[in-house]
Amino acid sequence: MNATRATLLAATCSLAFTGAMPCAAEQAPFFAGKTIQMVIGFDVGGGYDLYARTVARHWSRHIPGNPNFVPQNMPGAGTRTAANWLYNVAPKDGTAVGTIVQSAAVDQALAEPGIRYDAAKFNWIGNPIVDNLVTLSWSASGLATLDDVKSKGGLFCGSTGGGPTTVFPRVINQLLGTQIKVIAGYRGQSAVNIAMERNEVNCIGGTTWSSVKATMRPLLDERKINLLVQWGTAPDPEISAYAKRKVPLIQDYGQNDLDRGVLIFIGSGAAFGRPILAPPDMPPERVAILRQSFDRTMADPAFLAEAEKLNMDIKPLGGTEMQTIAVAVVQAPANELARAKELIGATK
Repeated sequence: MNATRATLLAATCSLAFTGAMPCAAEQAPFFAGKTIQMVIGFDVGGGYDLYARTVARHWSRHIPGNPNFVPQNMPGAGTRTAANWLYNVAPKDGTAVGTIVQSAAVDQALAEPGIRYDAAKFNWIGNPIVDNLVTLSWSASGLATLDDVKSKGGLFCGSTGGGPTTVFPRVINQLLGTQIKVIAGYRGQSAVNIAMERNEVNCIGGTTWSSVKATMRPLLDERKINLLVQWGTAPDPEISAYAKRKVPLIQDYGQNDLDRGVLIFIGSGAAFGRPILAPPDMPPERVAILRQSFDRTMADPAFLAEAEKLNMDIKPLGGTEMQTIAVAVVQAPANELARAKELIGATK
């Protein structure tokens, strides 16, 4: 989303006042004096938490009525606690939004346990950062590439109990015959980061590049991290630039078209980045207000200035586009889903 698109949205809304069709912003009185609960499916201090809180600080200015945002961390089960709450319990009037793991739609398609939501029916509001993920290791491990992992072994990845921290190491094991161990039970991504610094684990199976830059900058600057592989539809040259070598995409390891397509599917969470979403069954005009105001926030100079200060990349994607992707992921062809389940070890 750029300033031009945000301007067009505002202009379209202004023109609507003169026609027969009222603009969504005319519903502004609903949000006046309201509080919007921003549920964060992660513990305090990680990349998702940083993005959600920063967006919330600026979003109110762009919602007619200027409601207050109150962030609330609700970690657990790889953010399924928060996702299930948003889907089944949260008010469906626009006063509750949240952020959950970017792989939520993929996790549902692969029938991961504990899911009580339909990702296609959430109202996806926007994503501030389209972002490749990386599998990384602690430099002291001596494991700098996936070839090292395959030949030497000894990789232990801390996991939050679901999502990329659990799924990506399983995929690598199935794909390359490695013996990566997943150590589950960490409360959130920040806890995994600390565990790696304490040498409890020596790997993070999957986290976004923006999160690494925003929350692990000293470790990057001290070259304490190795980037093993990246996940996304196209390579991010910045990742290879840091590594001072080509960091391959996971689909480069696919042996046929089916596997390469499935690996792109598994990594499709890159498009969701740090997703902001709302419960299902909301009034359409409220969804429109939240999406339009989110888009305007992404072009707000004050928001962009704070994001730069916090080392947060902003490469937004709108809610309508996210909705389309979520539906496509949930409705993926049966043969792709079957192979994906094989790769994550779900058929064993």
